[in-house]
Formats: sequence, C-alpha cells, structure tokens
Amino acid sequence: MDGDAVADADLRQTVRFYLLDHQTYLGKTIDIALLVLNLLFVCLFVVETYQVADRFRDLLWTAEGAIAAVFLVEYLLRLYGAEDRLGEFLNGYTMVDLLAILPTLLLVAFPASIFAVNVGFLRVLRVVRVLRFYRFTQDAEFFFGTVTDNTLRAMKLLLTILVLLSASAGLFYSAEHAVNPGVDTFGDAFYYTVVTLSTVGFGDIVPATAAGRWITVASILAAIVVIPRQASAILKEWTSREKVNVTCPECGLSYHDRDASHCKACGHVIYQEHDSRE
Repeated sequence: MDGDAVADADLRQTVRFYLLDHQTYLGKTIDIALLVLNLLFVCLFVVETYQVADRFRDLLWTAEGAIAAVFLVEYLLRLYGAEDRLGEFLNGYTMVDLLAILPTLLLVAFPASIFAVNVGFLRVLRVVRVLRFYRFTQDAEFFFGTVTDNTLRAMKLLLTILVLLSASAGLFYSAEHAVNPGVDTFGDAFYYTVVTLSTVGFGDIVPATAAGRWITVASILAAIVVIPRQASAILKEWTSREKVNVTCPECGLSYHDRDASHCKACGHVIYQEHDSRE
C-alpha cells in the first residue's frame, strides 16, 4: 500500500471515528451540533406553514438551504468514512438522512420547474426529516453519557410517538391545507392528529380529501401496531428485573424467579446459585 492509500485510509478512519464518537470533545460537539440543526430543520418546516412576511420567508428558506447543505456534507462524509460504503448507503438511517434533505436540495437545484410542477409532492417528502432523530437513538451512548437499555427503549418509544404524530400531521397538512378550511397551519393538523389518534374525535376538523382520509387510516393503523409493540418490550424488561437469566435444560424457558428450583413451564429441576440469607 503506497503512501497516498495509507493517508486516505487514515483519513477515512478518522472521519468514521468522529462521526460515531460520543466521548471526545470534538465528537460531542458534532453530536450536539447535529441535534440542534435537526431541531431547527424540523422547526423550519413547521414555521413555513404559518403566515410570515416575505423577507422572513426568504430568511427561512436561506436557513433551510444552509442546514440541508450541512446535512449533505455529513451524508457524504458518512459514505466516505464507512468501511462498507454500499452497506452504509443501504443503511436505513442513511437513507432517511438523504430522503430528509432531498426535497430541499431539489428545490435549490431546480427552483422554478420542480417547485411549479410538484410542490405538493415535495412538501410530503419534507415531512420525513423528523425521522432523522432516530439516528440519535442508534445506540445507548450519547454525548451526556451512556443510558441503560431500558431507558433507551423508553426514549425510542417517546420518539416513535412524537415522530408518528409529527409525520402524520405533516402529511395531513400537505393533503388538506389547500382545500380544507379547518387546516390552515401545521398546528391545526397536529391538533387533528392528536385528537384522532387518542380516539377522542371532537369532529371539529374532518378530512376533505381522499388522501387525507387514507393518511388518517394509515396513522391509526401505525399507532395500533408500532406503539404497543415498543411499549410491551419496555414492560417485559421491567417485569423481568427480579428474575434470573437461567435457561431450563428441558424446555429452554429462560428467566426464572430467584428462588425457583423447578421450571414453571415443564417442572424440570433447574439449578440456581442463590444466597439463602436474602
């Protein structure tokens, strides 16, 4: 391996390290900066749904383009530093990163044609930027320290609820705001989504389009499937805290009470070391 190849390998390793690192000062700074920019990126989408002066709208668009450019650099650096570039490209988190900034990049590259022809489609795509938050729960290490697995599950559950509400509200807004007098802003769509998914259903806002109705149905089905699944994993972890990970040699059942001498499923004798003074 020549000197240039060695230098390139070292640079790629350095880039990969700092994009994944949560311990060093630079790694923590990158984590915090990306988190703050992600929050701003989502907030910009929400603010743009409200009536603002033209000069402020231009400022918001400039900020959105600048943040998208930063995320594009991050995306390219992740591909550059990855050991398996194809695997990194096909990684779910990486694909979400690209999809989240793609609408903004398209509008920057083709401001007239795409904006005029398919602005509704682009608005729908821009909603997925909330999914970028999942990258921050990829492992239990954060810039503020390491959390337990159960805490990480709880964070993912909370994030899932927020993402489901935000994405559903964004999609519903994109489908309804042009024709539904009750949906003027993202806040109206978010209110409708919360009321609908909580099964309260006041009825003051109803879908006016077929797309809005299907988005509502999909949101309800997603909430029924995804949220209980993650909540059950947390509940399972909490209820097994007092159990010992001992596997029955007869039926293979794991996790038994600390003082159990027989398997509760098949009755086979199991051996556990425990302190009789407890």
